[in-house]
Amino acid sequence: MFLSRSWLVATFLLAFASFPLAAQTLRVMSFNVRVPVAADGPNRWEARRDLMVRTIREEHPDVMGTQELHQEQGDYIVSKLPEYTWFGIDRRGGHSDEHMGVFYRKDKLALKDTGSFWLSDTPEVPGSISWGHPLPRMVTWALFEDKTTHRSFYYYNTHLPYREQDEPARVKGAKEILSRLAALPANAPFILTGDLNTDASSPTYALLTKALTDTRAVAPTVEGPEKTFHDFTGNPSERIDFILERGFTPTRFATITTQQDGRYPSDHFPVMADLRWK
Repeated sequence: MFLSRSWLVATFLLAFASFPLAAQTLRVMSFNVRVPVAADGPNRWEARRDLMVRTIREEHPDVMGTQELHQEQGDYIVSKLPEYTWFGIDRRGGHSDEHMGVFYRKDKLALKDTGSFWLSDTPEVPGSISWGHPLPRMVTWALFEDKTTHRSFYYYNTHLPYREQDEPARVKGAKEILSRLAALPANAPFILTGDLNTDASSPTYALLTKALTDTRAVAPTVEGPEKTFHDFTGNPSERIDFILERGFTPTRFATITTQQDGRYPSDHFPVMADLRWK
């Protein structure tokens, strides 16, 4: 039986239109969750943890990179959101300190490989510190496969040194990340989330965005304030949280300002991007 070209094209377009939106896009979040310290008083972890769970549930990212995460926080989140799991070791190489914990939806993504490296002269040594800053800094990474499309992407999550004088160390950390990126297949989609502790006017940002795209800068839909660190006030003073990518098309970016009775889930607003597979 002869089928016209126009009928075949129409059938293809109809099939594509009916393909689930979730299969065509990837929702990514970066969230500095603030360490669980009693000194935060009314903003201590126990007082805000359910608001954090609510924030994640409402936005429902497919993958989320966190900074300052402690194991008790990660375990609490997945106990309330069982569709997620998380992984990562802490910056000392164990589970008693801050993690660059990565959460992902088990129904959407399959974890194919994972690891960590440190932003130092000895990146394979857990807890290693170089370049004059006081605390270990690291990357937790993963290779994911989308269970619906069977497409794969690399995901890196980090937290760079925080002091103003640490910009040279942040640049060296960015160079280490980019050296790892350069070793990946050239056409491999790639996402970097993190608290960079520096803004878009910095040398660190300029270096990273030579190879990666700032999702907020190009997304046709941008929601929420540009700045992200607000110190539990709701009035942000700096933009230091980023989602950078290669190999996707950003379609939406949002800074999430969820709060309840003046309380926030963290001292940072999380940021989120919808990325369309190319």
